[in-house]
Amino acid sequence: MRGSVAAGLLTRGESAPKARVRGSSDPRETRCRPQGRHRFGAAALAAGLFLPVLPLGAQDDLTLERIMAHPDWLGRQPEGPYWSSEGGSVYFQRKREGEETRDLYRVDLDTRETIRVSDRDRAGAETGGGAWDRERRRRVFVKAGDVFVRDLDRDGGLIQITRTVAPESAPFFTVGGDLAFRRIGVWFVRERRTGLLWQPFDVRAEDEPEQARSEQDARAGYLERQQPRLLEIVRLRRQREERSLEVFRERQTGDSSRPALPHYLGREVEVAGSTLSPALDRLIVRTRPKERDEGLRDRMPNYVTATGMVEVEEVRMKVGTAETAGETLLLLRAGDPEPVTLDLSVLPGIADDPLADLREAARERKKAREAAAKLTGGGEDAAAEEAATVERKDDEAGEEEADEKEPGPRPVRVGPVSFNRDGSRAVVQVYSTDNKDRWIAGIDLEAGELRPLHRMSDPAWINHAFRDLGWLPDDRTIFFLSEETGYSHLNLMDTDTGERLEVTEGDFVVRSPQVSADGAFLYFEANRNHPGVFDVFRAPVPEAGAGAIEQVTSLGGLNSFRLSPDDRRLLIVHSTATRPPELWVQDASPGAEAIRLTETASPDFLAVGWVSPRFVEVPSSYVDRPIHARLYLPPEAAESGQPELAPRANRSVRASSDARAGDLRPAVVFVHGAGYLQNAHQGWSSYFREFMFHTLLARRGYVVLDMDFRASAGYGRDWRTAIYRQMGTPEVEDLADGIDYLVAEHGVDRERVGVYGGSYGGFVTFMAMFRHPELFAAGAALRPVTDWAHYNHGYTSNILNTPELDPEAFERSSPIEFAEGLRKPLLICTGMLDDNVLFQDSVRLVQRLIELGKEDWELAVYPAEAHGFVEPSSWLDGYRRILKLFETRLKP
Repeated sequence: MRGSVAAGLLTRGESAPKARVRGSSDPRETRCRPQGRHRFGAAALAAGLFLPVLPLGAQDDLTLERIMAHPDWLGRQPEGPYWSSEGGSVYFQRKREGEETRDLYRVDLDTRETIRVSDRDRAGAETGGGAWDRERRRRVFVKAGDVFVRDLDRDGGLIQITRTVAPESAPFFTVGGDLAFRRIGVWFVRERRTGLLWQPFDVRAEDEPEQARSEQDARAGYLERQQPRLLEIVRLRRQREERSLEVFRERQTGDSSRPALPHYLGREVEVAGSTLSPALDRLIVRTRPKERDEGLRDRMPNYVTATGMVEVEEVRMKVGTAETAGETLLLLRAGDPEPVTLDLSVLPGIADDPLADLREAARERKKAREAAAKLTGGGEDAAAEEAATVERKDDEAGEEEADEKEPGPRPVRVGPVSFNRDGSRAVVQVYSTDNKDRWIAGIDLEAGELRPLHRMSDPAWINHAFRDLGWLPDDRTIFFLSEETGYSHLNLMDTDTGERLEVTEGDFVVRSPQVSADGAFLYFEANRNHPGVFDVFRAPVPEAGAGAIEQVTSLGGLNSFRLSPDDRRLLIVHSTATRPPELWVQDASPGAEAIRLTETASPDFLAVGWVSPRFVEVPSSYVDRPIHARLYLPPEAAESGQPELAPRANRSVRASSDARAGDLRPAVVFVHGAGYLQNAHQGWSSYFREFMFHTLLARRGYVVLDMDFRASAGYGRDWRTAIYRQMGTPEVEDLADGIDYLVAEHGVDRERVGVYGGSYGGFVTFMAMFRHPELFAAGAALRPVTDWAHYNHGYTSNILNTPELDPEAFERSSPIEFAEGLRKPLLICTGMLDDNVLFQDSVRLVQRLIELGKEDWELAVYPAEAHGFVEPSSWLDGYRRILKLFETRLKP
């Protein structure tokens, strides 16, 4: 394979062995037939929601074309499930076959009947989310951008509150039982008794009129000063304007039928968000500078357009090229037009500089550059001068960081603000823009001050995945997640005393906490029993503590939940490694039976004898814990139960033995994307095409390993942050351990192992192929990052800081820096409309490979695809190339 844009190869799959017998005792297989006393209606059967399980020996025609076809053929699983307000039924959406339209379905839990809600009846259907009143008899929610209320004490029908073109959001009930909601950034209140719609706060990002006039006078030139001195009419008009403003304020203050006086925030800021108190007497506002440098933005050409002309779109900025602009938190009080700025400097450690050493090194580099320039008299050659011009903006951004003179409060981003139910207390989460700290602070609404409650620091970066925070019904205690112990765990804190209680502890991850309406229990998801299995647990609040935790579900696999409005039941989204997500319902108590509500997998999908992955622990040479992985074995190896050819101690001898070479198998290592993502869990993977592709590879004799290398989610803080300032190093070390494991335990030929992955997985593929060419015989990188200095700011600065501040981290982590090391065949597949990992990334690497004289590489471009491919033809073309690469290079 020479460096080229190659033609595709059509490859058909082989017939499958017979399917696994249902009722298998394998703990990885969850029984999938509907359970309990179901009485399924004809409407459900007609909608295809409960499909028959095919008998053994049903037609199994697994081909690459089938795998990469539109995913409708899998069965179109339930999406976005939620409870009805009365708790007697559940709703979900389901994609309509051959369209992007989603239909709404309702399951009656008494009759177990599932019906599709007609388009006409959708007007009377609820949506999920929203908020309850204090008595939990009324629920408010947004549907199609308008506000609706379901009142359980009335006839049960919906009450439509708004019907506007402008979308409404964030509705809730006030302390007095009225309704509040936000419309295009402005809060409104609708009174229940009178129906009056009014605006509690008028927030303006402009100067107060007197201040604006004073500043205008200060800037006035000679002519502007001369006019009122010489002309009485100019003086009179100004006096009239000032008097009109006085009268307006007097009348607005004295007339209760008129809106409140405006709060002026100044013309140099813009409102980034606001939270209204349920008592309607306070508004917390976060602002940011109106004029700010948003960095260098790339431009992306589109060659396949309706007009036939090339169209260019401006896309994201590059890391480190924007000014670090922090946010400010303001407290606004009803009746007091003066905003109160909440002093963030009281947050402990906010004036510390965790990057001080890197900043000092950046200053030294700057001095060295300046000294070198003086020695040459400024006479750099033309090429260097041109490069300096191109990079000047980036340099300036880095030098601003390097030139910080005195330590001061670090800039911050303000996270969610949360009021308790009566509006008497509020807490806020605050994050430093360098990603090293998160604070939780109480807001003293009377004094206008912050009171720090909790600080979590991380020398690498704070994990924004665990931001859950809420109030218990006592209106005094908050619950929140913290990763400070090394794993995300649930905590309670008294906002008066600051006393904290750790509800959970141990080497497992807690996520998605939800408090029961009566405050008796905290429910949450956790992988307490196995890193790859998330079940639902609960802790009784009065006895909260690690010893009081109760396991509620025992389905295995992956489980997420929604607690019913009356706290009695759980709506569960459950999946296994070989079965897509379905809906189940269970009483919200330990040991209760889970009953299946939907079965949407298609007969075609069920007919395939999918290779069930084994969940294995790969020994690590670098850390004192295993690397969890999915292992796909060829059917004959899985059925024989004896995949080993030699003990681990003899692996090097076996790998080099010509006599046994014919007995060894080829292998493929799959590298998942995102970096921080868990894929070796025991539920349905978002990489479902790859799961199916791995069955195809296993049938062709490959052993496939899918590892949750260091950087992955689900294994705690240290596993996640192992890549800090060295992306691509721990990951490839783990892949090397994976190869050792395959060779020692599963009869794999060390010389015939391939690797592939997309996005972050493509990046890791590059790092392995370039830095450790001895590891893999061939590799395929899809939509890959080649240079982190060209990626976005939010993701990259967490892990590598910024290029000017920490160039060593970027250089040791970017594949383009190591392209010289390419020795084995490499396939690159990328979309030209990728606005995440830009096409430019691959183009720059290709130019580098050309200049280095590399030969065995191939570039496949997809002119109409973005980061995540959409068209089946593109998926098929890419995976034909991957399969051809492996069949050509890994088979004898």
